[in-house]
Amino acid sequence: MPAIVVGLFFRLHWKQAYIVMMLTMLVDIDHLLANPVYDPSRCSINFHPLHRFVPIAIYVLLSFIPKTRFLGIGLVVHMLLDSLDCQLTNGTWYH
Repeated sequence: MPAIVVGLFFRLHWKQAYIVMMLTMLVDIDHLLANPVYDPSRCSINFHPLHRFVPIAIYVLLSFIPKTRFLGIGLVVHMLLDSLDCQLTNGTWYH
């Protein structure tokens, strides 16, 4: 998905945008705080600390600041994909 976003919107700075957006996958480090670490039926949104609504609002704000735009958009895309996974797995958009 980051490659699609970069290809559509950030062709001029594609290398930097792609690397930053791929690094936003590290936000899943907060899954290590859960017990069990992996639960296929668990929804990440509003369960893990970095997947809660306040951090998500901050990610949206980062999307509007030119210096943090790639980071913010990468995190927002990540949260949207996690929310879609919740919908497809559990029939709900968040925990």
